[in-house]
Amino acid sequence: MASFTVYKLHFTSPLHIGDNRLDYSISMKMIQSDTLYAAVTSCLAMLGEVIPEDGDLGCTISSLFPFYQKNKQSLPVYFFPKPLKNMLLIDNIQYAKKVKKVGWLDKNYFERMIQGKTLFGDKSIIDDLRNEFLTCQPIPDKFIVSEVLSRVTVSRTGEEDAVPFYMDRVYYKDYSGLFFLAQGDTSLLNKGLELLQHQGLGTDRNVGNGYFFYETDTLDLNCPETSENVVTLSMFIPDKKEELTQMVQGENVAYDFVRRGGWITTPPNLTLRKNVIYAFTPASVFHGEDVTSPFCKGKIVNLNPRVNGLEMIDHPIWRNGKAIFIPIRF
Repeated sequence: MASFTVYKLHFTSPLHIGDNRLDYSISMKMIQSDTLYAAVTSCLAMLGEVIPEDGDLGCTISSLFPFYQKNKQSLPVYFFPKPLKNMLLIDNIQYAKKVKKVGWLDKNYFERMIQGKTLFGDKSIIDDLRNEFLTCQPIPDKFIVSEVLSRVTVSRTGEEDAVPFYMDRVYYKDYSGLFFLAQGDTSLLNKGLELLQHQGLGTDRNVGNGYFFYETDTLDLNCPETSENVVTLSMFIPDKKEELTQMVQGENVAYDFVRRGGWITTPPNLTLRKNVIYAFTPASVFHGEDVTSPFCKGKIVNLNPRVNGLEMIDHPIWRNGKAIFIPIRF
């Protein structure tokens, strides 16, 4: 049994979570761990806190995943991303197509999957399927509601025509929201979150989007006692090429990666882009050696843009690639 500190974010205003395509008409359902880490680090700098020289705040966090909660007194239903390895852990092949549409597993189903147990026996998947969410708990079919609004981009100079676009914003029903797990010393994380909840997450924070309040609790995961594979719950940047070469070997490996970078968001450098790096996404499955418990690994990199070898910004721009890994059995 592995124990984590869990942070539950309850949003008090709409939220837009952008993807790598910069398509405002679609909002993602999760916030990546490096995005939250960067936001917390920025808030700590605003508060005058000393940021460690290596950018490490003392803890490792997962990405932010959805949870459903009816009210403050009821128990939350936490959802984890389905591992990318195509595991049809079912006894009846007729359920195979229905399994493919599942993207999120509640804690019970996630624990069964990482332990290599059959997900579906004689029971039909229809009973526990809520769109892309799989849960044995009674939850609404749609507890994350999407609303697309028409917006207009106005030229700063007034010399160009206004350009219409669409913005997708999401709302969480009842007492629901996003959660993440943390391991390590969370004292700096807590200080940053105290300000971040008022600064907001996501796009259009200047008009009130992405505000939240948060609660902490403890979450226990029933993990395999030993395994030769692991699944990541965070964005992951390997320390060394040799380490990665070993991790991607094996028939049960399955992973995806995305480009991380973007615009600098602190004045007066808003017209500058960060350096670019690629990171593995949560739910990626890697090879491990006799893994007996969750662990953290990865590195934090400085994406400060350079010209002729010289940094253009007078402070580091950290991108956190440290990830939480969970044993998974096949």
